[in-house]
Amino acid sequence: MALAVLLALTAGAAQAQAKPKAHGKPTVAEARRFLAETEQKFDKLNLDGARAEWVGSNFITDDTEAIAAYFGELQLDAAGQAALQARRYNGLKLNADEARKLKLLQLTLMLSDPKERAEYAAARAALNGAYGKAKYCPPQGAPLASAGKDCLALGELEKVLANSREPAKLLDAWSGWHSQSPSYKQRYVDFVALSNKGAREMGFADTGALWRSQYDMAPDAFAAEMERLWQQVKPLYDSLHTYTRYKLRAAYGPDVVPATGPIPAHLFGNMWSQTWDNIYPLLKPAGDTTGFDLTKVLEERKTSAKEMTQYAEGFYTSLGMQKLPASFWERSLLTKPRDRDVVCHASAWPIDGKDDVRIKMCITPTAEDFTVIHHELGHIYYFLEYKDQPVLFRQGANDGFHEAIGDTVALSITPGYLKKIGLMNQEPDPKGDIPELLKRALSKVAILPFAYSVDKWRWDVYGGKTQPADYDKTWWQLREQYMGVKRPAPALANGFDAGAKYHVAADVPYARYFLADLLQFQFHRALCREAGYTGPLHQCSIYGNEKAGQKLRAMLQMGTSKPWPEELKAISGEDRIDGNALLEYFAPLKAWLDEQNRVLAAQQK
Repeated sequence: MALAVLLALTAGAAQAQAKPKAHGKPTVAEARRFLAETEQKFDKLNLDGARAEWVGSNFITDDTEAIAAYFGELQLDAAGQAALQARRYNGLKLNADEARKLKLLQLTLMLSDPKERAEYAAARAALNGAYGKAKYCPPQGAPLASAGKDCLALGELEKVLANSREPAKLLDAWSGWHSQSPSYKQRYVDFVALSNKGAREMGFADTGALWRSQYDMAPDAFAAEMERLWQQVKPLYDSLHTYTRYKLRAAYGPDVVPATGPIPAHLFGNMWSQTWDNIYPLLKPAGDTTGFDLTKVLEERKTSAKEMTQYAEGFYTSLGMQKLPASFWERSLLTKPRDRDVVCHASAWPIDGKDDVRIKMCITPTAEDFTVIHHELGHIYYFLEYKDQPVLFRQGANDGFHEAIGDTVALSITPGYLKKIGLMNQEPDPKGDIPELLKRALSKVAILPFAYSVDKWRWDVYGGKTQPADYDKTWWQLREQYMGVKRPAPALANGFDAGAKYHVAADVPYARYFLADLLQFQFHRALCREAGYTGPLHQCSIYGNEKAGQKLRAMLQMGTSKPWPEELKAISGEDRIDGNALLEYFAPLKAWLDEQNRVLAAQQK
């Protein structure tokens, strides 16, 4: 989180009286002193801020929210002052590392008014806290009123969506959660205004333009690149969506699932319809007789949260990486406490920029959490590998890289891997791998348009194209256009459905997940080649291959010291993100889906 605190968690601010004083013409020596002093200051502030934020997320009270906001404001101030001062040295003949540090320092927001800084920090903490504390209390007579509890937290509502096949209960759970976010809509509106002001003080058109500038290319070029990548993979998504419609229509009937047009959002087994793996039982191929259920195995073995984490640690150590520090096990939060509210959304934390790394996750023994903990440890091992970089380079090549590392490892959670670690007795016939490919596509392919459209929505919000009165209208226009899903109930007055997603309420950019979903397949293909693997890409696991591990570690250790195309080339030989690796991985599934859709279409005529 060190550089993330600077570039993402801090939205820079600067006291008006702290504007840099010119002392004649700037010199290279002066610039180097400035960078050294700034990194030393950030090292201390990042540690204090990370600890405050950790407490704020793990002990949600008004007091901890205020403490997190206070330390957040200190970071905002320091980052803003540094951003202002960094401008003084633009144009000097510095070495590549020094010039890059100056550039990174200026990719931040700045609020020169102390009152606005305090308001920004308070709004950020309040939005995070409001999301974490939100609960749906079903009224008498509602389908979930008999769930045994007066109020249901997000995790409990997600279980309903994942497991129930009763449309009324699904709709109640979906609507109940989406009815919570309007309560903090105005806070978000105010936050957007402050954020934009800070972006403009640093010379950006708005916060969305600032976000898009953090990818070593112009904002408009990045937006065009996102659209190019989406069009590249869209045919695969369309085939999956068409097949899913046929199966949902067969399960729920034509009164619930239309023959054409967008599908109601509450039917996909996920609160945001972003992944569909929970409805695999409705979609599974007729020939799927494997019967293997990883969740069932984990539950039957009473696999603890620590054991789940140890499985994931074992994957990374098999690649030649270190064992997790003892402090990780002492300080992480791996299970949901019974006595307090916490933000259960899984996250990884580099508290001191060195060895104090932690996970905050409410782990349950499910196949989904088995994958998620492998993903989260990807962040942890990235932190550990680049910990020797200077403070300003302790981050991923871009934020998509950071998300992609753990997902790259998760692509190696194959039947072969599960057998090696004792969770599967016998591998299925590799000729019958369509079920496994379909399961993975319901996560990796289904999320693509969602991950793209979240930030498309926010770019328009920050850019002023979408006003608060139209938040929901634009949100659902994009979801219908890109995802083919629709709101399953009438719109709420003053609705804020986007805010029902953590990353919107917490102001976390989402383009990273779209990029990560593509990058991970490029990384996977490159590492499989490094391991000497020549078979079908979807059957490859790099578990236990230290040669592939060395290739991966070499890239991780670079942090953000180089522009991301250079780091992509270091691991893959390619300097442009490309959807072809994902298409290659799912090629057998695409052929199968198209044939199934042809047959199902003929049957419905």
